[in-house]
Amino acid sequence: MASYSAQVNVIHKKFQNAVKKAKSKQALNKAYSVHKKDHERLLKSHLREETAMINKAKKKLG
Repeated sequence: MASYSAQVNVIHKKFQNAVKKAKSKQALNKAYSVHKKDHERLLKSHLREETAMINKAKKKLG
């Protein structure tokens, strides 16, 4: 699995390309909407992984 930072960079590159190709306000709005959903999905999974890591460390400590 790629690191969180690498995944964020991929999302931003995809968004920047979509903005460059956009020829209407609607296309810009759609690019932003997709970008936002990608970010939210990535952040949710990242935080879930970190929470699991913390819980595992807590169990180890007793």
